[in-house]
Amino acid sequence: MKTLLKLILTGLALYLVFRKIDTGKLLGIIQTLQWPWLIPATCLFVLSKVATAVRLNQYFKNIDLYLSEKLNFRLYLVGMFYNLFLPGGIGGDGYKVYLLNKQFKTPVKKLLQAALLDRLGGLVAIVFLLFGLFLMVDVELDFLESSIWNALMIGGLILTIPAFWLVQKLLFKDFLPSFWSANAWSFAGQIAQLICAWFILMALGIDEKTLAYQLVFLLSSIVAVLPLTIGGVGARELVFVYAHQYAGIEEAAAVAFSLIFFLITAGVSLMGAFVKVDLGENS
Repeated sequence: MKTLLKLILTGLALYLVFRKIDTGKLLGIIQTLQWPWLIPATCLFVLSKVATAVRLNQYFKNIDLYLSEKLNFRLYLVGMFYNLFLPGGIGGDGYKVYLLNKQFKTPVKKLLQAALLDRLGGLVAIVFLLFGLFLMVDVELDFLESSIWNALMIGGLILTIPAFWLVQKLLFKDFLPSFWSANAWSFAGQIAQLICAWFILMALGIDEKTLAYQLVFLLSSIVAVLPLTIGGVGARELVFVYAHQYAGIEEAAAVAFSLIFFLITAGVSLMGAFVKVDLGENS
């Protein structure tokens, strides 16, 4: 029933997206796509996942679970496959917790905390970067042009990391030793995705308002994390459709950007179906 509901919401979201945009213009944009730019875009996306996999391994080390980076990344790829292609099943995080608990007898509670903190670390990096982009991008909403809003954004930049440190100290104390290194990998991964987004924009022939597209991209990343649609499909595109008039981005091009990013994500995640994970070979 959960999977069926997600399928219905995904279909509804895509219906709303394609009802609001000029599909002929979207097809025209896809036909003029400069494909070579997608090669470095895909490479940067893979690098972003390498960075986030290393971040997760930092948390594993805090609970005395030592995986080689090679094995950890293979496990991470399998988790990506589960998250995207098997949304009604156990999920990527649950799969990793099950395997690691079975093989190494690491307490489930500690593994779940590591998985949750891994998600929170990524979210914190996105929120921090959003504060910065909101200061640099002109968004056509009256309340966003006020000095109060700018002060809030500056306050967010100053307080995000200390607030996350406090949350980690109170709720995830075991993982505090890797706070700075894990957050460094979080930012490395998110910045790599922003560069990936820039290459996709170049493939689409978009060289204006690139920061505005990246701002909406980060907003859509937060929405896509919510377990409402299959792999965030439809939800991410809806954000682009409804944000275009405020951020000054082109509607059809924004949807094309979002769909290409999803295809890159799906392609890399699909690799997890062909990865063999043998936790007994931890070298």
